[in-house]
Amino acid sequence: MPKLTSVVRVEHLVVNQPDTAILRGHDQWVSSVAFSPDGTRIVSGSWDKTVRIWDANTGAQIGDPLHGHGQRVSSVAFSPDGTRIVSGSGDKTVRIWDANTGAQIGDPLHGHNNWVSSVAFSPDGTRIVSGSTEKKVRIWDANTGAQIGDPLHGHDRPVNSVAFSPDGTRIVSGSSDKTVKIWDANTGAQIGDPLHGHDHWVRSVAFSPDGTRIVSGSDDKTVRIWDANTGAQIGDPLHGHDQRVSSVAFSPDGTRIVSGSGDKTVRIWDANTGAQIGDPLHGHDDWVSSVAFSPDGTRIVSGSDDKTVRIWDANTGAQIGDPLHGHDDWVSSVAFSPDGTRIVSGSSDKTVRIWDANTGAQIGDPLHGHDQWVMAFSPDGTRIVSGSDDKTVRIWDANTGAQIGDPLHGHDNWVSSVAFSPDGTRIVSGSGDKTVRIWDANTGDQIGDPLHGHDQWVSSVAFSPDGTRIVSGSSDKTVRIWDANTSAQIVDPLHDHDNSVNSVAFSPDGTRIVSGSDEKTVRIWDANTGAQIGDPLHGHDDTVFSIACSPNGTRIPSGSEDNIVRIWDTTTGVQLQGHDHLVRHAPNNTIYGSMVNSLPTFRTTQGFPINMVPQDHCNPQSSQAHHNWSLSQNGWIKLPNSPPNVILIPP
Repeated sequence: MPKLTSVVRVEHLVVNQPDTAILRGHDQWVSSVAFSPDGTRIVSGSWDKTVRIWDANTGAQIGDPLHGHGQRVSSVAFSPDGTRIVSGSGDKTVRIWDANTGAQIGDPLHGHNNWVSSVAFSPDGTRIVSGSTEKKVRIWDANTGAQIGDPLHGHDRPVNSVAFSPDGTRIVSGSSDKTVKIWDANTGAQIGDPLHGHDHWVRSVAFSPDGTRIVSGSDDKTVRIWDANTGAQIGDPLHGHDQRVSSVAFSPDGTRIVSGSGDKTVRIWDANTGAQIGDPLHGHDDWVSSVAFSPDGTRIVSGSDDKTVRIWDANTGAQIGDPLHGHDDWVSSVAFSPDGTRIVSGSSDKTVRIWDANTGAQIGDPLHGHDQWVMAFSPDGTRIVSGSDDKTVRIWDANTGAQIGDPLHGHDNWVSSVAFSPDGTRIVSGSGDKTVRIWDANTGDQIGDPLHGHDQWVSSVAFSPDGTRIVSGSSDKTVRIWDANTSAQIVDPLHDHDNSVNSVAFSPDGTRIVSGSDEKTVRIWDANTGAQIGDPLHGHDDTVFSIACSPNGTRIPSGSEDNIVRIWDTTTGVQLQGHDHLVRHAPNNTIYGSMVNSLPTFRTTQGFPINMVPQDHCNPQSSQAHHNWSLSQNGWIKLPNSPPNVILIPP
């Protein structure tokens, strides 16, 4: 059985609890964060070259990281209507993304000759402003990507931060030349003299919601407030941070200011008096690089060099949410119930636990039995089937956690894949003992003899949509189709793969089978004759571990150890454009648990081989050890331990 070597990039959190909401996933420092206009999502940019979108309520990562930048992402922002995201990067480009699909919109915006340090949309969403270490500010047409007018010259050192005024008529910029400058957004002319006062680099600037004030944060450890019309400093500098102030923002009502600092704290200030409100917000383990208020002003989001994003109650300063604790060892497998109300987890502590997905509370006692786990829910969500390295299949009551009946014995080696039949009356399992077995889901009895035929371990099994057939894939390089009632093999083995078959699935209408292999190809087969349909689908640069089919059978997404998901047209075999670098996962395209002994916590540390439990992509009641996403009935790819949609596979 292959060993797997990385971890998932998401920590899914339930926020109905009073403690930390830590959004994990980035491999490097989190440099920039922002709320969507409706407060339901958070976008973060990181030195790991990715942009990520998060559910602001649950803490779950929405979809996969947005790939495209060739260097660190330094700044991110939502468009005013929440449909687009803009990002700036050390690769000298500005990029615009579809906030719903994660697709890059148009070509990168080229023009800057050095790192893009800051980006922002205009209030009407028609323009983008960017600042760069080349000392210039540039304005772009957000629809065409064309640069509007000449660059704005004036700063003597790199531009670190830019923002539009609320009415879109002015732009403010902060620079390493220690000044803040205000510009006419239409003509590009500088308005008035530079705003002097800071004794060191200006890292962050922002307008107040009414456009009358500007706030700035600096390496001189202070926050300063300015009159946006006269340029005069309002009051004394706001002292409190012990290190540089890297990010500042006004609350939506303009009464408060939030700041993040190299001293690892977030602080809230009264925007009228300059007084600090409450104690500093502690929690980050490294510099706080970015802060923002939620649109309703009740929450604050912060990003840090500790690679985490945290959510805070803006009134109390308390951190929101907490990991689900209970397991005593690595969490190796998680899955949601079909209705999304419960989570099941398997761990190296040899237990399975069931959790309330809304409250985070553990439901019942731990389920003891296996040494290692692969799992799947029954179609009605009332039962869980699990398979293990202990060679058994077990059935559990999903409500009480009680094991139903005795373990299902029969396999002579590890159980690598399990699935319920569409009507929930039978279970199919595949094993390292080279056999496929069918079980009565009510009595636990094995139905008929084992299905013999494979010469190596069986890696993947699935029922046909009507429950009359079973497909299996094996490291013997073959795909086999079986009669689910008689256990007889239907047609000859499907030979053509030159290496192990890792994943198999039926099309929704049951007429075709799709398979993925170590030989880097995806193949489509006639489920009735066993004939290969068309040529192999080439494109992946490494092992194909996971395949699926869209609800109407016209699209096949495939996941590979090359860390890329590709989408194919099942009729033509042509790879669809725009997905080569959009959806990526950890090595082996597999999900892994972490060592923090909590659920459902996952990290990007490497070196802990744990098998994940995914859902079969055309049958959500299937589970295999090598998949890491599933396909919902409405065409969305989803991570099995995270409810948000990842990417839509169009019908």
